[in-house]
Amino acid sequence: MTIKELQQLKESEDRIEFKEAKNNFSFAGGKNTDQTERRKCYLGYVVALANEGGGKLVMGMKDKVPHEVVGSDFAEGKVGDLTDETYERLGIRVRTEELWEDKKRVLIIHVPTRPVGKLLKFEGVPLMRTGESLRNMSDEEMFAILSEQEPDFSAKICEGLTIADLDDTAIQKMRESYSQKQNNPQFLSLSKEQLLTDLKLLVENKLNFAALILLGKKEIIQQKLPQSKIIWEYRNTGSQIHHDARESIEEPLFLGIDKIWQLINQPALNRKHPVQSGAYIFDLFDFNEAVIREAILNAVAHRLYTITSEVVVKQYPTKIEINNPGGFPKGVTLDNLITVSSTPRNRLITEILEKTGLVERSGQGVDKIFSITLSEGKNYPDYSKSDSYQVSLTLKSEIVDKAFHIFINKYQISDKEPKLGVEQILTLSKIRDGQFQQLNPEITNQLEEIGLIQRASGHTNRFTLSEEYNALIDENSKIGNYIVKEVEQLLLAIQGNALKIGAIEKHMEEYLNRNQLKYLTGKLVDDDILTKSGSGNQTTYSLAKPYQSLRGDDLFKSVFDVLRSKNVEG
Repeated sequence: MTIKELQQLKESEDRIEFKEAKNNFSFAGGKNTDQTERRKCYLGYVVALANEGGGKLVMGMKDKVPHEVVGSDFAEGKVGDLTDETYERLGIRVRTEELWEDKKRVLIIHVPTRPVGKLLKFEGVPLMRTGESLRNMSDEEMFAILSEQEPDFSAKICEGLTIADLDDTAIQKMRESYSQKQNNPQFLSLSKEQLLTDLKLLVENKLNFAALILLGKKEIIQQKLPQSKIIWEYRNTGSQIHHDARESIEEPLFLGIDKIWQLINQPALNRKHPVQSGAYIFDLFDFNEAVIREAILNAVAHRLYTITSEVVVKQYPTKIEINNPGGFPKGVTLDNLITVSSTPRNRLITEILEKTGLVERSGQGVDKIFSITLSEGKNYPDYSKSDSYQVSLTLKSEIVDKAFHIFINKYQISDKEPKLGVEQILTLSKIRDGQFQQLNPEITNQLEEIGLIQRASGHTNRFTLSEEYNALIDENSKIGNYIVKEVEQLLLAIQGNALKIGAIEKHMEEYLNRNQLKYLTGKLVDDDILTKSGSGNQTTYSLAKPYQSLRGDDLFKSVFDVLRSKNVEG
């Protein structure tokens, strides 16, 4: 945008606000004590513009036409800090431009619209513009915004899309899934037109965007909705910027979801971890297929397709991040993520995923992600990086509590009833972590009756997990003086290598410091698990001969069997 173009704009008609702001324009109210004056600041105008659907705040030009340039020092040399602080205070991302005329600086702040159904506030007050003033939003205006419903983009007609533009393989997969989920073999003989009509993908002989996203041929999707593709990236470390591998999945979702899982589930990228406790033997993987599929399908169903960004899946050795454009749906927050009954942005897509069995039931996706992840003894799914413009989910691969996994699964595979749902598993997790606030008495009574928890001595509202769990902790976390988790990470770092202590330390920095690491490697050398060569700064550590050809799970089992036998003998 040029200064000449700005000079043609009118504040009331073009959603733009001009401020001279020559010197010392207030960012957040300054020292003013009067509320009416405090709000005439940068944050106040940004809030008002966002509430009105977005617009531009221009610093360094007079508000009267033709908007003479006077120059402004607002945020000069600190534009990056300005955008960061705006995001920190309001949760929105502004874009800035700097223009110059005769050495006079003009700063343009491009303000996005507020999210649908949500108000922005300055010091607790939702603001609107009236002439030169910023006023409180009326009750009627607030109610109208809070009552807004996001239109179902997926049900919107995709002009020019024909049945010939759909992928036959994707249609057949949808037909088979629909027949199986509805337990009706007759659906296998439905014509394309009838199938598409039954699932509301074809309405009055016109196809909608759900048909394109779920079934469209690759080249048609690229042409009509390129942002619907999903990007998968792999990085060897969490700190690196450039990816080591990258794939763009542009197929229709009924085919693309399998391709994404194949990329994530490569043997070298999704390691298997055997879990054993007595007769209980089970394999856990870094990343659970049901969780990953649910998370990606959630991202597709809840994303904003009007934003020209893709769903991005970033995979690392110890975590996966899934990011989709658009914040949480209306009414959903970090605090009520599990308990609220959400309304998907793309309801038609969600309904079809449910009818064809790709998801169990609308609104249960997050429940499933939490219950499976926690029951595997892993960390809580992390949505904390989400904001008004994106949902970000981080799933960590590390099994932090193997005993909790065994404790849960032993009960689930037993003949005991009732089986545990997400509320029960979450409650057990909270009790394990000592979080007793807002526990549901109905759930705790049920868990107490089936013997999974017991009341803490002398307390009416505090609990502990049963003695079986405590026994499992002792069994699975330590072997003699060794902490299993530390030994596992050291073996992973050193397998197939001869490393100096400094190189090992880089792999182990989340677990042990240099002195602790020296002590651990020394013990493992004494127990003939490791050998060391060289001396002084040239000392290297490698696996002892019996273990040199082993990797991963086989290596763990062999080493831990030896350490257990030595511990028993000792």
